[in-house]
Amino acid sequence: MSLNTLQSGAILIADAHSAPWRTPFIDFLRALESGEVVTYQLILMGDILDMLYGPIPRTYLYNNDEIDLLNSLSSRIEIIYLEGNHDFLLGNIFPKIQVIRRENQPIIMMHEGKRIALSHGDSAMGLGYEVYTALIRNRFILALLRSIDTLGEGFIVTWLEQQMKRKNHCRSIENFKELIVRRLKHFQKNSFEVLIEGHFHQNQMFEFDELTYINIGAFACNERYFTVQSNQNQPLLHEAVFRKEPR
Repeated sequence: MSLNTLQSGAILIADAHSAPWRTPFIDFLRALESGEVVTYQLILMGDILDMLYGPIPRTYLYNNDEIDLLNSLSSRIEIIYLEGNHDFLLGNIFPKIQVIRRENQPIIMMHEGKRIALSHGDSAMGLGYEVYTALIRNRFILALLRSIDTLGEGFIVTWLEQQMKRKNHCRSIENFKELIVRRLKHFQKNSFEVLIEGHFHQNQMFEFDELTYINIGAFACNERYFTVQSNQNQPLLHEAVFRKEPR
């Protein structure tokens, strides 16, 4: 199935923020591997891994199980990975996965005659954020940080880990609709009918004259994932909750 087709039954997951201290996403991947959960197209909407930066191998150690499982699954199902602001420059890590960098988002996919745009969601956030996100993806800066981190026996990555552990992934954003309205001014809205994003963790949908906007909930908050439905008389996405009983 080509990249520009969004399949019925596709699973969308955003903002799992998987890490050694947050493991439900690993259980979800194992459920896919065993056939307990079935899909032929998995779309990862960014910030799937809480800390994975392609040029910094030390961050791979936090995600070895997820990397191995995703690479194994990519031999059997189509996986599209939209890079986020916690996981980027991943092409060499996932050779059989369609990795979509921030500058190539949103991607447009067709579903039952509709053009569906998909993006992690950290775009059109203002000049300050654009400068920040360019710096954290700059290979020279990352190489410098990697060298400093190595000389400092991992103190930078350890500091980042402490910051990640403190983050609340389930908070509400005040005036969220107004934020989206401002951001949509920067999109070519006539190029798609539906825009689906993660990043904000709000699990809300807004109907505008020109398009439908969907912000899908974070997997890190209640293990929510979303399945694409084929019946046009139903909502495009069906929300489900993955619960793995503790061993």
